Amino acid sequence: MLEKTFDFSTAEKRIYDAWEDSGAFQGGRPERADAEPYTIVLPPPNVTGSLHIGHALNHTLQDILIRFERMRGKDALWQPGMDHAGIATQMVVERQLDAEGISRHDLGREKFIERIWQWKEESGGMIFNQMRRLGQSCDWSRQRFTMDEGFHDAVLKVFVELYRDGLIYKDKRLVNWDPKLRTAISDLEVEQKEVNGHYWHFKYPVDGEEGRYLTVATTRPETMLGDVAVAVHPDDERYQDLIGKTLTLPLVGRKLIVVADEHADPEKGSGAVKITPAHDFDDNAVGKRHDLEEINIFDDLARINDNAPEKYRGLDRFEARKLIVADMDALGLLDKVEDTVHMVPYGDRSGVVIEPWLTDQWYVNAGELAKDALAAVEDGRTSFIPKNWEKTYFEWMRNIEPWCVSRQLWWGHQIPAWYGPDGEIFVAHDEAEAQAAAEKHYGEKVELTRDPDVLDTWFSSALWPFGTLGWPDDNDPFLQRHYPTNVLITAFDIIFFWVARMMMDGLHFMKDEDGKPKVPFHTVYVHALVRDEHGAKMSKSKGNVIDPLELVDEYGADALRFTLAAMEAQGRDIKLADKRVEGYRNFGTKLWNAARFCEMNECFGKGEFDPASAAQTVNKWIVGEAVKAAEQVTKSLESFRYNDAAAAIYHFTWGTFCDWYIELVKPIFQGEDQDAADECRRCAAWVIDQILKLLHPFKPFITEELWQSLSDKRETSLILADWPELPTSLIDDAASEEMNWAIRVISDIRTARAEMNVPAGAKIDMLIGGASAESLKALDTHKDVIARLARLENIAEHSGEAPKGAVQVVIGEATIFLPLAEVIDIASEKARLQKNLDKLSKELGGIRGRLNNQGFLAKAPEHVVAEAKQQLADGEVQAEKIQAALDRLASMD
Repeated sequence: MLEKTFDFSTAEKRIYDAWEDSGAFQGGRPERADAEPYTIVLPPPNVTGSLHIGHALNHTLQDILIRFERMRGKDALWQPGMDHAGIATQMVVERQLDAEGISRHDLGREKFIERIWQWKEESGGMIFNQMRRLGQSCDWSRQRFTMDEGFHDAVLKVFVELYRDGLIYKDKRLVNWDPKLRTAISDLEVEQKEVNGHYWHFKYPVDGEEGRYLTVATTRPETMLGDVAVAVHPDDERYQDLIGKTLTLPLVGRKLIVVADEHADPEKGSGAVKITPAHDFDDNAVGKRHDLEEINIFDDLARINDNAPEKYRGLDRFEARKLIVADMDALGLLDKVEDTVHMVPYGDRSGVVIEPWLTDQWYVNAGELAKDALAAVEDGRTSFIPKNWEKTYFEWMRNIEPWCVSRQLWWGHQIPAWYGPDGEIFVAHDEAEAQAAAEKHYGEKVELTRDPDVLDTWFSSALWPFGTLGWPDDNDPFLQRHYPTNVLITAFDIIFFWVARMMMDGLHFMKDEDGKPKVPFHTVYVHALVRDEHGAKMSKSKGNVIDPLELVDEYGADALRFTLAAMEAQGRDIKLADKRVEGYRNFGTKLWNAARFCEMNECFGKGEFDPASAAQTVNKWIVGEAVKAAEQVTKSLESFRYNDAAAAIYHFTWGTFCDWYIELVKPIFQGEDQDAADECRRCAAWVIDQILKLLHPFKPFITEELWQSLSDKRETSLILADWPELPTSLIDDAASEEMNWAIRVISDIRTARAEMNVPAGAKIDMLIGGASAESLKALDTHKDVIARLARLENIAEHSGEAPKGAVQVVIGEATIFLPLAEVIDIASEKARLQKNLDKLSKELGGIRGRLNNQGFLAKAPEHVVAEAKQQLADGEVQAEKIQAALDRLASMD
């Protein structure tokens, strides 16, 4: 016998452990050797990471698909793994060393890396256990790590081959430099913050024209030490005579050329822009257009270096800023200072201001690799859902820059490059191979020095779809069977950093038997962003971050999973609130109670039910509804419409089965026709089985518990059961029409009663006029059920004019009259409803006023405006309902 309630707090771990112990999650199960493969690679979370709400959404959507396709008989593989997270992991261990009073330099590189591996084994990767709590059915037996031995071999092979193909090279270029971590970082690791600052306007003397100056403005006065030019717009009439002439850089004495370039905006400031190619990305582009010198004035700690006048050398950049401003002021060359609010780049890990810095780094020729990756999306071999993300992908890929792949860290894949005594580079798989190449080059054995840098973590994760499946062993059976993968589910912010790079590497290294490139995945599904209940983006500073594990503790994993799926509509962000999760927990309770009711009425163990042989109209109807629900859930999941799939199974389970079918068959269970009762019992058990199967991908725990508890004759656990494939021939149109008519009669009468404020316990009469023979037959067949569920005293036919004091309900060709004059006080009801409508109209007027106020729209936070719009929409719907009720009352006069 089922317990009174489903205790998710104890059941979830028990059920999950049973799945994992049984090998249910594993790809390549022997019984599915001939099955169609279906593969998803898990976007690898950082080894330092913990589960956040974005992970919960991303992983739930993947698990739904994996469970769905596994039940459809496919050889489903959900390949898990973790990223070594170079900067984040190194910082974690360095903080531990700081607490011990030592640094990584005290340990040395080898001992420090050993310390990181020790930390990884003891503390890293806790997110995998958190993922288990959400019910995620990854094949944990195959979990990978971007620093494990096999993956390391793949990374070395990719680097060496790209280098030998001329697609990796070393160059001196501007990078995002973190002066605290002393490494280059990617754009994704740069956080743009709005800060209060200043515009300092400086006067640069024009050579040969005493007393004439060209004024430039900057938010970074320290960079003037590296100025090499001043740009003006070619059409700016004020400076036509200065183009090609020189200025003297104050404090330094360097000659600056005035260049004509469209980068200068005549409408902004003086229209003249100082150009510092070594310390600004836009300036660097100007410098390349005009072949300007690049003068680096910072060291790796962002202190002033020896390229600046002696008095500034060694100063921190911000100390130098103060001194430079003071010195320019003393020379009378500080024109003015303006307050400004501007964006400043910060390192998301270090929290310090990032400097564009000119340094030697390793680069990938992304422009060349992008060609095949662009073509694969253009010709449809890989498609994005929603499709509008293809435009973003194309824009990035068609304007792609060389990819900086080196990082000045110790934790990561050390770059396989060795330098000879004269700086000659030897890229090889190992030192022995490099040494052999060096001896051949020099004609003798020489001492080699290995490049100390490591590769950007995105470089290794770009190999994920094939590196996790056994590559570079092209004969690995999992690689041959599961590459290309089927779908990648990801967030929009890493389309360029990860998705595009997987496309580039996959197409370059993976070829079919004819040598044609193979895409790493056929579909990229870009999911929504989870926001708070007001629509605001979550952040620790706002205090609105939602912890998914806290929701799991309170409501269970099933409730959170279903909430995320039900709200995942393509192209629309999710506004997550505890109430929604609570509501979908209640959905599980509704199903549990329905199962208990059926169990108490001995629905299980009555033998097999053949849905095609149902004799009872109510059973023909529910079978047809199950067919429609199965079809809708299946088609919706096939097209990644998660919210539609969730809505279909929700409405079928809660509304059609629990609210209607169970109520409709209660009299049959209690009646004298034993054959009819037994058929309804077997049908109810069959329908519950279909519900459990359809609902399993969304709510795996409660469905598995019910599946195993309701019968001791299951051939398999639910996770490996067959997906419902129900023929449309099971839909009986006549039965559907008859039952839906009866249900509509009950529903519309209930609505009218609620609108008219009829007491719940009051039984009323029902008259019907103008009904067809079919409607009257349906009424006669289901008269008892209609009377019981609609709280009716008498049901009778009516002809002629509408009875006085009766509410009218139109259903198809028939009109139903509900005489309420003796039941309610019509005048009081009119007054009550009118009062409510007047109050609501006043509130709606206030909301409309705010939404029509441009000042409110400009100043109010985005979530406040969104909330006001929703209040208006909800209020207008409520007003329509009240007006409809007033119209009904008016018709009673």
